[in-house]
Amino acid sequence: MLKRSFILVLFFCVITIAFAQQDSLNTKRLKTVIATESIGYAGSMVGLYALWYKDEPSSSFHTFNDNKEWLQMDKVGHGVTSYYVGMAGYEVLKWSGVSRKKSIWYGGTLGLFFLTSVEVFDGYSKPWGFSWGDVAVNAAGSGLFIAQQLAWDEQRILLKYSYHKSAYADMRPDLLGENLVQNALKDYNGQTYWASANIASFLGKGTKFPRWLNLAVGYGADGMVGAFDNAFDPTIIRQRQYYLSLDIDLTRIKTKSKLANTVIGAFGFIKFPLPAIEFNQYGKTKFYGVYF
Repeated sequence: MLKRSFILVLFFCVITIAFAQQDSLNTKRLKTVIATESIGYAGSMVGLYALWYKDEPSSSFHTFNDNKEWLQMDKVGHGVTSYYVGMAGYEVLKWSGVSRKKSIWYGGTLGLFFLTSVEVFDGYSKPWGFSWGDVAVNAAGSGLFIAQQLAWDEQRILLKYSYHKSAYADMRPDLLGENLVQNALKDYNGQTYWASANIASFLGKGTKFPRWLNLAVGYGADGMVGAFDNAFDPTIIRQRQYYLSLDIDLTRIKTKSKLANTVIGAFGFIKFPLPAIEFNQYGKTKFYGVYF
C-alpha cells in the first residue's frame, strides 16, 4: 500500500512540474504547492491505510459493484468531494502563476486523482473492491468544475451539502456514526446534496437581481438502516427525496477585509438554511420553514 502511495505522489509531482512551466510562473509558490500537496496526499494515504485498511484482510485486485448502496447518496457525495478538491487544486495552481487553462485542467482533476487512489486501496481490500461507479461520479464532479470554469471562468452552479441528524442514527451507531461528526459523514438519511445556481450570473452584467441569491435543487434519501436493504428492520420504508429551495452564495458576498472574505467563502460549500419544499418518490410533499 505504502509503495503504491509513493509512486502516485511521484507521478503527481512529475506531471505538475511538466505542465506548469511558463513565463509568468512563480516558481517559489509552485514548489510550495507541490510540496504541500505531496505531503498532504502521502499523509492522507498513510493515515487512511492505518485507520481503515490495516486490520482488514487484503486480496488480489478486484472490482465491486456498489451502485445500489444507500440509494446512491454515497455516490453523490463522491462527486461533490471531487468537485471541491478540484476547485482547490485549480485555485492553488492559479495562485502559483500557472496559466488559466492548465490550472483548470490539471488542478481541476486533482479530486479525481485523489479519490481514484482511494479506490485502488479498496481494490486490494477483501471486504470491498474497486468501484467503477465511484470513479464515474468522481469524474463527473471534476468535469462539472472544469466545464464551468472553461465556459464562464466562474462557478455559476455550486454543489453544496447540508445535514441534520436523522431519527435512524441512534438505531445503528455502528453503521451511521457514534457521534455528530461521524453522523455527518455516515448518516446518509440526514444528508442532502444540492446544486445551487446563481441566478444573476445567467441574467447578464446589467441585472439588478441580488448576486448573492441562488436557486437550489437538492437530493436526499431516508429510511436507510442498511446499505443495500433494510434487513435490520424491514418495516422501515426507504425513499428518495427531492428538494427546492433558495440559497445564499457566500462566495459572492465581499467585504473590505480579505480575511473576512476568506472566512466567509470557506463555508461556501454549505447550503444556507432556508425554507424548502420536499417531494418524495411516493408523491408526498412537505414544507419546511427552515431546512438543514
